[in-house]
Amino acid sequence: MRTALTLVGIVVGVAAVIAVVTIIQGLDNKVANTFSSQGSTVFTISKRPQIIRSREEFIKFNKRKDVTDEDAEAITRLCTSCWRVGVAANARETIKQGDQQMENFTVRGVTPITMFDIDGRTIDVGRIWTEEEGDSGREICVVGSDVVTNLFGGASADQVLGREIKVAGRPFQIVGVLESLGSIFGASRDSVAYIPYSTYQKLYGARDSIVVMIQVPAAEQLESAQDQVRTIMRNRRGLTFGEVEDEGFSLETQDVFLDLYGKATSNIYIVTIAVAAISLVVGGIVVMNIMLVSVTERTKEIGIRKALGARRKDILTQFLIEAVAVTAIGGGIGVLTGFGLAYLIAALIGFPLLMSVGSAVLGVGVSSLVGIVSGLWPAWRAARLDPIEALRAE
Repeated sequence: MRTALTLVGIVVGVAAVIAVVTIIQGLDNKVANTFSSQGSTVFTISKRPQIIRSREEFIKFNKRKDVTDEDAEAITRLCTSCWRVGVAANARETIKQGDQQMENFTVRGVTPITMFDIDGRTIDVGRIWTEEEGDSGREICVVGSDVVTNLFGGASADQVLGREIKVAGRPFQIVGVLESLGSIFGASRDSVAYIPYSTYQKLYGARDSIVVMIQVPAAEQLESAQDQVRTIMRNRRGLTFGEVEDEGFSLETQDVFLDLYGKATSNIYIVTIAVAAISLVVGGIVVMNIMLVSVTERTKEIGIRKALGARRKDILTQFLIEAVAVTAIGGGIGVLTGFGLAYLIAALIGFPLLMSVGSAVLGVGVSSLVGIVSGLWPAWRAARLDPIEALRAE
């Protein structure tokens, strides 16, 4: 019972670290895959950055000139390092099919059809519209899997091809269904309908700022392409060399989301490490006290061993091994408890998991280190006992 109570602090500390690290590693992996779906070869030009941190920033960025089709055409014409250049514009809409509807739905107008490749989206069933259909402003669309699930009563993707949904009150024919990307942080990435950009302009007008998406053949050419595009956009805005306070546009990659996520999760790591450190310190103090009690109880045993020839090193090693064994067992239990807790949280909330051998080894290793540190003083005291005085102990 005494040993079990000794392990509580070690188990709590290690379990907390393992559970949080396991969940965050899973989230890290999912977030990295999500925001890197376009790869390291894509960047965007837009009027406003994708992440705005304050009202003042929003007001400031809103005063910029719109990014226009003419800007996209200039980039296409002048950027020699750019492989693909596409235009995208988004709107939030309520779409309907019969008596079913989806609110806050993303309608994405894109051109050319290579935008699907730039966006990292793949057709599951059906096809992408042709250039002729896109140029003529046909009311056709390629939809995410949520449309099939929510508006067509669970029909298969093949069954919805050729059927219609209403976008902004206009009937759109479904010609393709995208492969599912799932959701992240509770937001589905499949609640989207891609429509030709010319059709988008007919629905929502051509006065809003657009997003220009640029892809290069290889990551090594990304910096060169960014420099060229930055120069083109600055020239179009009449900016001379050295005016860098506000270029009048935002040039970004998906790394902006990864950086934001990294800053958010770093605080979680700090809090978890603090909680674990407190638990391990408390556990170490308890282990030290228990080992001191053990030395007192076994004083006569130590005296007998010394009388039979045991050296100080032997006594020291014995008690250190006992301390490390206790804390290593606690670390092992903590690792199993942490993995179990992480699995339970993932099952209840739907978080991804990434269990690694490294975190398990780290948990047991840290707990063993606590055993060495906390057991050193009791072991040293036991090793320095006078054998004659120890034999007289009752």
